[in-house]
Order: sequence, then C-alpha cells, then structure tokens
Amino acid sequence: MADKPVRADKATAVAELTEQFRSSGATVLTEYRGLTVSQLTQLRRSLGKEVTYSVAKNTLAKRAASEAGIDGIEQLFTGPTALTFVSGDVVEAAKSLREFAKANPLLVIKGGVFEGKAITAAEVNRLADLESREVLLAKLAGGMKANLAKAAALFQAPLSKTVRTVAALQDKREQEGAPAADAA
Repeated sequence: MADKPVRADKATAVAELTEQFRSSGATVLTEYRGLTVSQLTQLRRSLGKEVTYSVAKNTLAKRAASEAGIDGIEQLFTGPTALTFVSGDVVEAAKSLREFAKANPLLVIKGGVFEGKAITAAEVNRLADLESREVLLAKLAGGMKANLAKAAALFQAPLSKTVRTVAALQDKREQEGAPAADAA
C-alpha cells in the first residue's frame, strides 16, 4: 500500500518533466555538484523568467525525455543533474549558464536538447556565442532597409535618366532650331 502513492508521485513527476521537455525550445543539462543553495538561487535569478532550472532524479528525467521523443541524451544523466528548460530566448539562457559556469566552476554544462535534437556541451557554448535574437533581427532589418533603398534608387535611375535624356534632346532641338530661325 505504501508503494502506490510513491509511484503516483513518480508518474506525476515524469508527466510534468515530459511536458516541460515538449514545451521548451531547448533544455540544457548541467551538473551542480558542490554548489550551495544560495548559488543555485542566484543561478535561477540570472536565467530569467522564461527559464526553469530544476533538479530531477536521473531515472525520472531519462524516462520523461524518452516519453517526449528525445533520443541521444541518455548518457548525460549521470551524477547530480539539473535541467534548464528554456521557453524564451535560447541564446540568452546559454549565455547566462556559461557566464555563471565561468564564475562558479562547479557548475558543469553537460549538453542538452535544441529543437528536439541532442546537442553537446560545445554546441551549447556555440549557442552562447551567437548574438541575441533582438540583435540579429535588428541586423536583418538594417540589411533589408539598405537593400530597399538600393532597389528604390535602381528603379528611379531609368526614370531620371529618361527625363535627363528628353531634356537634353529638347535643349539640342532648341539650339539647332535657334540658328535656323536666325537664318530665316
């Protein structure tokens, strides 16, 4: 009888983790061995509101990942494992984790999942090297604006060239017509 509530709790925990795996844009697995509670609280705050950092039992997390259809991360579930579920900007979360890991070497980034595919710790660091979504969008908008300005100038060039040609022809006719009028 005592086993039933425990199994129900485990089933609930697996269901919650499965849902988090499915609803997150990315999940980063870290080892937190040796970090204090205050350091973990500081890490959670630095990650922001769109990121959930939670500690889970490896067997439950492994089962949840499997149920969510994620393969290739089973080997990452060794030692004390914390899951970073990112529902917002993945790049910002990766940068926050990397910065915290630099300041607190006891935090080890193991790898994770990005858009349903397993990624290594090196790939998480490469994500952190990217510029934020806002910066990339601003660069894209700037590039598009510059290209639109070039296109507008290109489309106006034939029209203005035609106007200049017509004006030159008109001037030429007037000049040719002026001596003829003097001779008459």
